[in-house]
Amino acid sequence: MSPLPRSAHGPAWMLLACVAFAVMWMVIRVVSASVHPFEIVFFRNVFGLAALLPMLVRTPALIDRKRALPNLRRASSGLIATLGTFYAVANAPLATALAINYTAPLFATLGAMLFLGERIHARRGAALAVGFVGMLVVVRPGALPLTPGIAAAVLSAVATAFSYLAIRALVGRDDPRSVAAWSFILMLLPSGAVAAFVWSWPSPAAWGLLVVIGGLAAVGQLGLAFAFARAEASAVLPYDFVRFGLITLGGIVLFGERYDALTLGGGAIILGATIYLAVREAAVGRARKTTLAAES
Repeated sequence: MSPLPRSAHGPAWMLLACVAFAVMWMVIRVVSASVHPFEIVFFRNVFGLAALLPMLVRTPALIDRKRALPNLRRASSGLIATLGTFYAVANAPLATALAINYTAPLFATLGAMLFLGERIHARRGAALAVGFVGMLVVVRPGALPLTPGIAAAVLSAVATAFSYLAIRALVGRDDPRSVAAWSFILMLLPSGAVAAFVWSWPSPAAWGLLVVIGGLAAVGQLGLAFAFARAEASAVLPYDFVRFGLITLGGIVLFGERYDALTLGGGAIILGATIYLAVREAAVGRARKTTLAAES
């Protein structure tokens, strides 16, 4: 069988990440019945790092101490995002939590405008507005109760946005495997400190599921890192619909969840706006490079 063409590498890694994260969310929902979500985050880091150890032993240069500080900025927001995500997965409908999670790139774009001085163009502003309308459709303030799970999902989306901004400083400079490994290393001790406040020893049955969560997290993080290293975001983000479909189906079949058309439609609106932003930013980036090349 012939290898995949180069253009398919990014989407293939993205599909792998989508499947890994979708299955991980379902396992989190199961194990959260007996283990607190914050404790699950700690074990996710423990067993995720353990899954990456063979790779790190073979290639120790991946962990360059000089790159600890730049990765720390990403890991700080990443820890808050992971705590919020795991709590939301355990305490909110899966499709609703995921739809809110999809707003992270929108918050990242808004943050880049507010804190990095990036300009607001008409199409970009319109995509942001549409995306946030989609979030309002999902959350429906005043119509649906703002449960702790929903609040955690919103907090996770905002924290993930800051993580995206930190990743921008790493893209094109660090090996994707290094970026994934640092995320586990730097979150290990802080997540353990948080877990200590809710600690209870997992049951024998839960240990196996926690190992699975760590392994799936490692696969998902590597898949994402390689996807964005091999292709532009505009080329791989559309495949995130696979994650939305799998998680929605899992919520219905495995956990008896029921979703209305507004939740599913709002999620599709959010993801559509996110993909449009990625496509527009890629087009603007290519135009800028063409202009610079013509002027030089």
